[in-house]
Amino acid sequence: MTKILFVITAADHWTLADGTRHPAGFWAEEAIGPYQVFKQAGYEIAAATPGGVPPTADALSLTPDFNGGEEGAQRMRTALHEATELAQPLRIEDVDINDYAAVFYPGGWGPMEDLPDNAASGKLLTEWLASGKPVSLVCHGPAALLATIGPDGTSPYTGYRLTGLSNA
Repeated sequence: MTKILFVITAADHWTLADGTRHPAGFWAEEAIGPYQVFKQAGYEIAAATPGGVPPTADALSLTPDFNGGEEGAQRMRTALHEATELAQPLRIEDVDINDYAAVFYPGGWGPMEDLPDNAASGKLLTEWLASGKPVSLVCHGPAALLATIGPDGTSPYTGYRLTGLSNA
């Protein structure tokens, strides 16, 4: 069976410019929506985080306000609970890209905390680009690209066009 790797933040907060810690994590819908699509299509899913730490869903992403009401929030919480692969991650350092067909980085504010300077994630993204396999980063997930460094000292993603949510 073909596998897709989800690289998920291990952060449970985001440190703001003034030093305050804002509760965060990965945005549940940005992981669960693609997870369900890939599973229905027959893909096997694995997850990796910095240090292999089980990821934290941003509590805000599990509230009725962001899920169309209490019923939607309960569906999201249930789906997250059932996505057991996401709760048992590998360490990013231990990932072999040859084991996977694609890599997917869900967003949320957490990736802004622990992925922009994560050397293992940067190395993984650099290798993935060179392999020609699909790379997908959603919402704040592209913050992980800040850790990519090519042989010439620049990001191998330089010149690529992408979109992301800045909250500017």
